[in-house]
Amino acid sequence: MTDSNWGSATPWPQGERELAQVRAFNRKLAWLPRFKIRNRLTPRLIQALLRASQIGGAGKLRKHGLMAERKMYGAVPVRIIRPHGQAKGVVLDFHGGGWVIGNAQMNDNFNIAMVNTCEVTVVSVDYRLAVSTPIEGLLDDCLCAARGLLSDAEFADLPVIVVGESAGGHLAAATLLALKSSPGLLQRISGALLYYGVYDLSGTPSVHAATPQTLVLDGPGMVTALRLLTPDLSDAQRQQPPLSPLYGDFSDFPPALMFAGELDPLRDDTLELAERWRQSAPVEMYLLPSSPHGFIHFPTAFAESVLAYSRQWITARIDAHVLNRK
Repeated sequence: MTDSNWGSATPWPQGERELAQVRAFNRKLAWLPRFKIRNRLTPRLIQALLRASQIGGAGKLRKHGLMAERKMYGAVPVRIIRPHGQAKGVVLDFHGGGWVIGNAQMNDNFNIAMVNTCEVTVVSVDYRLAVSTPIEGLLDDCLCAARGLLSDAEFADLPVIVVGESAGGHLAAATLLALKSSPGLLQRISGALLYYGVYDLSGTPSVHAATPQTLVLDGPGMVTALRLLTPDLSDAQRQQPPLSPLYGDFSDFPPALMFAGELDPLRDDTLELAERWRQSAPVEMYLLPSSPHGFIHFPTAFAESVLAYSRQWITARIDAHVLNRK
């Protein structure tokens, strides 16, 4: 990679109008409550509301001529969406939600776009949540699902791209590290696409410095929230990989595309992970100006451009896999 796409210099925004749109939306976000995971009641309520909002989700897929299949890899359910024709690759998707909310269906909008644009099958992992399961159980679920997919005869000859957002970025990176014990499986991974993940469960400097003005996330409560996930561990123990992927061994890792928001208190997680990862494999890392956590979900041209670029990158990684096999 070149310095032109490392960290601060990005293709976005494409003009002052796009940047003004992002800042206008940020002013709306400033009035909204910040996401907190300090108790178990609030996540359970949000999860119930999420499930209610997903009723009739099959209709959204049918509009695109698609359907979802539920499959088990061991004891772990996954949601599979296949393209109209033959798949050119597979995306293994880890949803976000702070480890305490979310499910495999919540990324359908993103996944439908990947299926249609990149001609891939998307397999989204329905891992257990930390409201009732220690975080180690979530890591086990994700590793089990990855091993299942990589051993599935349906996908035997296809390149695999791992995608993770926020807590899903953490789980994606941790899963790749856990796969180092199975080099043959790790080599099947052709790329990793990570959006504003959490890679140090003891908290990077930007997390410790987060203020009450932080958008989307509860800045002052973030360190406490991370400790609640690992209540019996010291910070030194929290930093052990794969629990904290930032401190792992990235040798033999695939190329990666990473995004973080300039206003996200988790920005140092991505900046530091990218710096370590790039010692072993090519990394594109973009720090998006005036962008908070979760920005790809917001109704801005900025977000659409980033998602379109991500899909182009997935296609390029699949094409590179095909060329390497010839």
